[in-house]
Amino acid sequence: MGRPKGRRPVSLRDRARYRFDRTLARSTGTLMGWLVITCLAVVVPVSALLVWTDPGSPRSLSGRLTAAWRVSAETLRLGALTGTPLRMVLSALLGLVALLCVSTLVGVITTGLAERMAELSRGRSTVLEQGHVVVLGWSDQVTTVVSELVAAQAPNRPRAVVLLADRDKTEMEQALAARGGPVGRTRVICRSGPASDPGVLALVSPQTASTVLVLPSGEPTADAEVLRILLALRAVLGEGTGGPPVLAAVRDDRYRAPARLAAGPHGTVLETDTVTARLIAQCVGRPGLSLVLRDLLDFAGDEFHFADATAFHGGPFGATLLGHAGSCVVGLLTPQGNTLLNPPADTVVVPGSRLIVLTRDDDTAQLEDCRHLVDPSVIATVQPPPEAAERLLLLGWNRRAPLVVSQLRQTARPGSVLDVLTDRAVPGPREPETGTRTETEAGTGTGTVVGTETRTGTDVGTEVGTDVGTEAGTEPAARLAVRFRSAALSRPETLLGLDLAAYDGLVVLGPDPGAGPDRPDDWTLVTLLALRLLEERTGREVRVVTELTDDHNRPLAPVNPGSDVIVSGKLTGLLMAQIAQNRHLAAVFDELFSADGSTICLRQAGTYVRPGSEATFATVVAAARDRGECAIGYRRHDRRTLAPDHGVRLNPHKGERREWSAEDQVVVLATEPTGPAGAAGQDAEEHRPGRADTRA
Repeated sequence: MGRPKGRRPVSLRDRARYRFDRTLARSTGTLMGWLVITCLAVVVPVSALLVWTDPGSPRSLSGRLTAAWRVSAETLRLGALTGTPLRMVLSALLGLVALLCVSTLVGVITTGLAERMAELSRGRSTVLEQGHVVVLGWSDQVTTVVSELVAAQAPNRPRAVVLLADRDKTEMEQALAARGGPVGRTRVICRSGPASDPGVLALVSPQTASTVLVLPSGEPTADAEVLRILLALRAVLGEGTGGPPVLAAVRDDRYRAPARLAAGPHGTVLETDTVTARLIAQCVGRPGLSLVLRDLLDFAGDEFHFADATAFHGGPFGATLLGHAGSCVVGLLTPQGNTLLNPPADTVVVPGSRLIVLTRDDDTAQLEDCRHLVDPSVIATVQPPPEAAERLLLLGWNRRAPLVVSQLRQTARPGSVLDVLTDRAVPGPREPETGTRTETEAGTGTGTVVGTETRTGTDVGTEVGTDVGTEAGTEPAARLAVRFRSAALSRPETLLGLDLAAYDGLVVLGPDPGAGPDRPDDWTLVTLLALRLLEERTGREVRVVTELTDDHNRPLAPVNPGSDVIVSGKLTGLLMAQIAQNRHLAAVFDELFSADGSTICLRQAGTYVRPGSEATFATVVAAARDRGECAIGYRRHDRRTLAPDHGVRLNPHKGERREWSAEDQVVVLATEPTGPAGAAGQDAEEHRPGRADTRA
């Protein structure tokens, strides 16, 4: 009977290898037996060959066999005694026992070292540090948080930053090395394991840390995981203990209150989607704001600090604005721990207060009277014209879009119109979204509810949803009319067919991660490219505010110099790093990003000094003070297209003198009304969490 058709012949070598492999797989004893046979098959013939080829070897056969035994025994460490067969057997037995003991000892040591090295490589050893910063979780913000903590100016810079995440330790170290930059004298320690496991969490010694940061991942269950980590942290620290301050971030408002309770009395909870939506809405009417905030939030330049106010106790707040040559005063921290940004100039600085200043470091706010640097003759006296209503276009839709619409309702100029163009289904009749507060104490903070009242419509230009309500007591419908439209945004002809001449500003929102096969930034970059092509065709630039998820894509965004690119993960990481250094800054940034209260604005320099005149920055500060504002910098129009600062200069020296053009802008902290009625603004002021949420 022949070989079955299609089967190739099996060679003798393959059969031998198969049988050998099957023999080795039986047991350890079989493996040892094969090793002994292999050693003897090599050592004995070679030893005999060495003896027989040696001119000085014995002539007799017995002598040569004895010499061959000695060479083989010395090679195998079995002993080299000769004599009677019994002595040679006992010598070989003793050598085998010694070889077994030594081999076992070497194996135990090797196995122990290998297990220890594997444990260290997995990041499962206990961290014994004091005053370190613990970062729990892995997300897009982690490299920003770690690099900013490392870049923090001494003495606030931590000696060690310990990162715990359920990822491979080597991968984390490589990612931080690739994106985090140099660490200097700060040690960055990575540990691997689920941070929601109290046993694993105890490895990073959170009870001896100076601050604990909890980062949300990009997964749909990120907020639930943050809550579990906070509960695990509570289990490790114990009930009723002081513990380190905890800073956590969530995306959904539904997890804000539980996370706040789990974080404890010294905890702070940020809502990342709300912060991003606030910034997007503010940038719509303030081109260049994202550049200012990026410079303000990182530790590479000047940032907010608290300075001594003893020299100004009992005097008005306005006197502090010209009391420092190298720092810009923007507010007060009261003895009760409340933050007052840009208070009225006649506000009394009571004893125990501290100044909120924009400066290089904690010890750089040096007192120096700068009133002699002010030149009243060049201060502008013409009031700026009232801002007109705008027509805005929002392209795309994601989970932050309802928040953006709600924020625009509160910040838009009365009579403005927002067209929302999306290829998704129109939002439901009522879609509650997150509250707009960064909380530092439970039970304080007001929320914003976003909803839509759906109407039918078949044409692309048909209005299908216009109702968005707030709890602030304003009349949002009188400020901004919202119209939802449907279009196939994924088709290039749809984007190239837009009439940009009808709009004063555009907002581009990419899809949520995981909403499609492509990355969110891919769609955003394609959309921006189409808008750029439209600008070149029409010869008219349009202000564009766009959101990206990856900071590496920001240089790729094809936008004009008057546009703003916001990287949500980068923004959250910078914000958390700032608050980690000083928890009182939570209320400061909450007010800066809110729709009411004092916010950062870029206004024409001609509002403060006469265009074409030469004046010091102290003169600009005095002019802003007379208008109820705090000047903290400027943006040069002739450098607005030049990277990396694009003309932005924060906290210049009060004695810096330059010629101010009509196109230059001054960066100020200003308090703007949030509604048509003064009562509404007063109500918002009373409920602002920055006034009472952060207590010393």
